[in-house]
Amino acid sequence: MSFPLAGKAALVTGSSRSIGAAIARRLAADGANVVVNYVSNASAAASVVDAINKSGGGRAISVQADVAEKEGIQRLLDETLREFGRLDILVLNAAVMGYGTIAEVTEEEFDRHFNVNVKAPFLTIKAAAPLMKEGGRIILFGTSLTRNSAVPANYLCYVATKGAIDQMTRVLAKDLGARGITVNTIAPGPIDTDMFREGKPQSLIDFFSNAHPQKRIGQPDEVSTVVAFLASDQASWVNGQILMVNGGYTV
Repeated sequence: MSFPLAGKAALVTGSSRSIGAAIARRLAADGANVVVNYVSNASAAASVVDAINKSGGGRAISVQADVAEKEGIQRLLDETLREFGRLDILVLNAAVMGYGTIAEVTEEEFDRHFNVNVKAPFLTIKAAAPLMKEGGRIILFGTSLTRNSAVPANYLCYVATKGAIDQMTRVLAKDLGARGITVNTIAPGPIDTDMFREGKPQSLIDFFSNAHPQKRIGQPDEVSTVVAFLASDQASWVNGQILMVNGGYTV
């Protein structure tokens, strides 16, 4: 069996469930040692780690840390180096998704979105980049809604933060690319996760499903395969790109 990421270490923020957990499992299946990050759900993180460690491929540990805090970021990086001695792949998946029009969004909610979705990835990359060597991979998460003219009015804060991620990707690819570190963003469409389903009636889920050519929404594993490609040596010439993974929802 081939392990294209054997010997590499990956840190995946927000990886105790949903897309993050699928990414952690896939990178480990490809041979990477993985840090599974969580904020409060220790049992979910332990379940992901246990499944990885029983399945062969890379090893996994879990680390509790809130990436919205500098102390949490430093703890994540310290534990990664202590356990695996290196950092090759950084996947910035942790995010919040709230809803509200400009009349409804409070200053506190605005700050929460930008602190978690923009400032945390910025500070994590700033702290992690000096630890990464040539061939390193940084993978951020955006959304296909930044390209979708039918974006709902109540996605204001979420889409604004993901637009910032798109622009960070373009600039960081130039900056860190000079060191042989690639920076790319995955921009999913609707993916069947708890966060996506939260607060949505089934009629709205069906609406999104019917907006896709295949009349369904995507699955976390369909995102993790693209992350695994970007993390591999095969993606050495892919840099500064925003890859929409949405089944044709937005083209």
